Amino acid sequence: MRAARPARWMAAGVALLSALLCLGLGLTYQQRANTAVVLHSLEVNDRLSTVLSSLQDAEIGSRGYIATGQSDFLEPYNHALARLGSQIDALSAATADNPVQRRAVVRLRGLAARKMAIVAAVVAVQETRSAAAEQPVGRYLRMGKGVMDALRLEIAGMRDEEARLLNLRQARSDMTYFWALLISLIGLALVAVVTFVGLRDNQTRVALVTTRRDELAGAHAALLTGVERSEAAESQVRQLHKMEAVGQLTGGIAHDFNNMLAIVIASLDLARRHLRTDPDKALIRIDNALDGARRAATLTARLLAFSRQQALTPVAFDPNKLVAGMSDLLHRTIGEQVQIETILGGGLWRVHADMAQLENAILNLCVNARDAMAVGGRLTIETSNAHLDELYVRLNNDVVPGQFVLIAVTDSGAGMTPATLERVFEPFFTTKAVGKGTGLGLSQVFGFMKQSGGHVNIYSELGTGTSVKIYLPRWRGADEAVALPAAPVPKPAASPAEVILVVEDDPDVQLISVDALRYLGYAVLQASSAEDALKVMSLHPRIDLLFTDVVMPGQTGRVLAERALALRPELKVLYTTGYTRDAVVHNGVLDAHIALLPKPFTVDQLASKVREVLDARAPAPDH
Repeated sequence: MRAARPARWMAAGVALLSALLCLGLGLTYQQRANTAVVLHSLEVNDRLSTVLSSLQDAEIGSRGYIATGQSDFLEPYNHALARLGSQIDALSAATADNPVQRRAVVRLRGLAARKMAIVAAVVAVQETRSAAAEQPVGRYLRMGKGVMDALRLEIAGMRDEEARLLNLRQARSDMTYFWALLISLIGLALVAVVTFVGLRDNQTRVALVTTRRDELAGAHAALLTGVERSEAAESQVRQLHKMEAVGQLTGGIAHDFNNMLAIVIASLDLARRHLRTDPDKALIRIDNALDGARRAATLTARLLAFSRQQALTPVAFDPNKLVAGMSDLLHRTIGEQVQIETILGGGLWRVHADMAQLENAILNLCVNARDAMAVGGRLTIETSNAHLDELYVRLNNDVVPGQFVLIAVTDSGAGMTPATLERVFEPFFTTKAVGKGTGLGLSQVFGFMKQSGGHVNIYSELGTGTSVKIYLPRWRGADEAVALPAAPVPKPAASPAEVILVVEDDPDVQLISVDALRYLGYAVLQASSAEDALKVMSLHPRIDLLFTDVVMPGQTGRVLAERALALRPELKVLYTTGYTRDAVVHNGVLDAHIALLPKPFTVDQLASKVREVLDARAPAPDH
């Protein structure tokens, strides 16, 4: 009996080890299956993006054709017409396993066919080139807008369904990984115990334990290999998520810029046609083109704010004075249908931030609040001191504990669903009707607050309203006398005796800058590089202002300015750039004693900044 006991223990150990191996292999197979369905959800989202992109291309192409009459604009429409059917077929095949999505594809196919039929009708009517075509074209465009809105809603619903399935499948994958690891550890412990007990009284246990250990090590290595493959698949899923976000961002940028470029190109084309026959119409078209270009510049500024790369000029100030000073602006912007209430906290701490950007952030939040109250309501702006403790920090990412100044904007509007709240800071995400919002307001506020070391939090309930709270760190430095912008005063006229050296490597930008400065009345010299600029300086004894681009091949504008100032300490310097992460902006803050005119700029902005730099006193030397 005693001799048979070790054999029984060994048999039990072998059986347990075999069960552990089978279970581990089963869990690994299940993990692979879970990863496959996660990738399937991402494929459906990608095909939805492809269908939406084709429909938007068709719409943009038809509108460009209507505006200019040029058949080149129909190329995106023709491509969409050729590809859309196969794209929807591929989407249908990818969603064949989901009855909800199958029904949505049927609706989507019908809406897409209707949209393409409307676009085809618009093109056909427009081809008549008669005044009588304007009325049916307008009617078709209105019909097309309604169908496009319905298409976007249908695609958004399908995305939400895939997001629900993706969350469910990812949770299942995480649970499989957890049980695989737990069972592996428990099984290893049990095998070790059974093996030890079974061989305790057997003089030959050393050889047997070695054998079992090798088998166990092999099983453990196989399980670890499965886990590593699972982690690699999950890493791929996360990367696909990132690529999807990048695709959504670039798609939004392309869509908005294409619309603005359509305005600019078509308006300039029409202006050229009207220039000799009807100058008044030409001026109207030029104004339209300028408006489209300004909208593009505003979009670029908002994207820089979201990416935390805008050039900030922070100063220390009292937020209560800023909020109180916005009263007239808010009443003009919000309108009379919304009651505005301001509650300013006593003893409010000072902050160190860019005043103009903070004012713009508050205005953005107030406009969003107004749009959420279609029939009017109450808008409350409140300031107070706040302390964010360790518990708050654990519940909210990207924030450190400490003392902050809180500015809360609260409305009594429609509120938001939890699904909407999760996406409010995504660029180009908006719940407003098409044409009513860019989807960049809250993302711009988010980027500015993070760049300023602050924090944003949103609380909302359907039917109750929304409260957006922005937190700026308390400023503990020395007080600064901050002057609010004064009323504009006439600037002294330019003098031909004042000489400006323009340094710009882009020939077209250089030409525009030189022409604008000469138009303003200055004497202008020009160079295309730092070395050329130094040669020009050696030939001209008088130069009052160096107006240089920052980013240039070879030596940067900052290096050029340092060399030029070493030769002529009295020289004034004005930088210009279209990219803020460069030699004069660090961590989003403009360097001290630096004058910067961001691109793009108008002639009035150029005139004002040049006059400001020429008339400014030289900064006191550092000691």
